[in-house]
Amino acid sequence: MNPVDLTRRIEPGMPVYPGDPGVSAESSATMQSNGYRVTHLSFTTHVGTHIDAPAHMEPEGATLDEYGIADFRFDARLVDLVGESGDSELDAREAIEPGMLPDDAPDADMLVLRTGWGDHWGDERYFDHPYLTPEAARHVADLGCAVGLDTINPDPTPTAQAGDDEPEGTPAHHELLGAGAFIVENLGLSADLPERFTLRAYPLRVGADGAPVRAVAERPTGPE
Repeated sequence: MNPVDLTRRIEPGMPVYPGDPGVSAESSATMQSNGYRVTHLSFTTHVGTHIDAPAHMEPEGATLDEYGIADFRFDARLVDLVGESGDSELDAREAIEPGMLPDDAPDADMLVLRTGWGDHWGDERYFDHPYLTPEAARHVADLGCAVGLDTINPDPTPTAQAGDDEPEGTPAHHELLGAGAFIVENLGLSADLPERFTLRAYPLRVGADGAPVRAVAERPTGPE
């Protein structure tokens, strides 16, 4: 298995969580004026393909700089919720329940959920993605796993299409981050990923609540 890049490109106009500032990229030095190029980038810690640290939601949660580099290499198990047609088996804003997830996860420390909603990246429908119920998030945490998603949020994202029966707030975030389990969001999951792979999701080296990552899937490896 050759390395597979699962990272969304960071660029102006890309999808960001509703209410967050967008991405900007402005020249602060140009070849014509300075003889070299420098670009001033501006974006939040939760833009594009990124990892949530516990500090994102938990008052006493750890920031990214409290972890070692090996903590961002995951033995991943793909949970494919996409039908044989290649279309998502889930409806817009459908709840992912514990029964849709594995009962156990031997030799895995991350469940990567492929909902098919990544196909909507770049249009408004992307924000009406399926989401984890609090019970499903607790189930993942109880397995001792982090979670990776091809959506912008493990919880429902607020839009005009939100239903009255949806959980309020961010309970899935709290179940996972409160248990010390990382969340990797906005993965660009390809259709030909194997069921087991190594996911390397190395964040910027910053003492923050989260950061963009370069997410790369590789052939499974032994302990490092």
